[in-house]
Amino acid sequence: MFFASDNWAGAHPKISAALAEHGGGFNAAYGAGEIDRAVERRFAEIFEHEVSVWFLPTGTAANSLAVASVGHVGGVAFAHPDAHIREDEGGAPEFLTAGMRVRPVPGPDGKMDAALLRETIKPFSPGAINQGRASAVSITQATEAGTVYSTSEIAGISNVCRDFDLPLHMDGSRFANAMVTLDCSPAEMTWRQGVDILSFGGTKNGCWCAEALIFFDPAMAAEMPYLRKRSGLLFSKNRFIAAQFLAYLEDGLWLDLARHANAMAAQLVAAIEAAPATRMAWACEANEVFAILPMAIYERIKTEGGHLYPWQVPAGSGLAVGEDETVVRMVTSFATEASEIARFAELLG
Repeated sequence: MFFASDNWAGAHPKISAALAEHGGGFNAAYGAGEIDRAVERRFAEIFEHEVSVWFLPTGTAANSLAVASVGHVGGVAFAHPDAHIREDEGGAPEFLTAGMRVRPVPGPDGKMDAALLRETIKPFSPGAINQGRASAVSITQATEAGTVYSTSEIAGISNVCRDFDLPLHMDGSRFANAMVTLDCSPAEMTWRQGVDILSFGGTKNGCWCAEALIFFDPAMAAEMPYLRKRSGLLFSKNRFIAAQFLAYLEDGLWLDLARHANAMAAQLVAAIEAAPATRMAWACEANEVFAILPMAIYERIKTEGGHLYPWQVPAGSGLAVGEDETVVRMVTSFATEASEIARFAELLG
């Protein structure tokens, strides 16, 4: 019962096979090889748009370099208070941007409120020496609460960005899971709604170590060669990231893996809602499940080998949690099996 994180899952066999297939022989280094070019062309096909693609090893690197690429001295970025770029990157965005601050913009269900975004940006646009100046907006899809921005919600935030001439970045570490939920195309969830930069995640969805920073306006990526090198994130054998994406994007594998993870999450929800003493904290919209469990059941699951992630009650959520209860996050993956969920349901009683 490995529900602590989709990062716990290994690599899909087809990803491992691609790494083995392209591991021998010779290929141009530093992203200039045939494999790299082939994957870049594939991304352009998938997104139905000219793109500039930059392979990176981690989501932290992708998110941090995304805002660094459009940053200013005294710059301020805007994100939801619980966004990974604010709470879980260990200061990497501030470090790699040479000091850009990330201002919180609240909103329900883990999603930034467009009207509040407009009001939060105003003091920083055009900006002042003491306060700094607006540089970028970042949203997470799917969010840290496991919810999903609709295409209209993305467009609403993008409209605010356009009014202030700010680029919109999407942290897509669970991009495929969100897209499967919305049942839309990659283009419909990104540039057609005004997204300028995308952190396209593969690691959580079956890859070994593969993230891509995608710019829908290649001119916006002008600083990336220097930023990636300076941060120590330019792989000489870049083909090992590209090879993963080659398999990941072939025949819709990435979407099949996300569909499985989302389906397993739906089974988890059903088990939680069917048990007499447990309940959902809020609705599940992708592959992250947040539930309220009695401490006795939580400890029983841990004793029986279950791996769950304790979760702090979000500020302002109004979530009612008893003294003998706890909130947990459970994340399913491409490798989650129905037998794990059946065992979990048994332990719920």
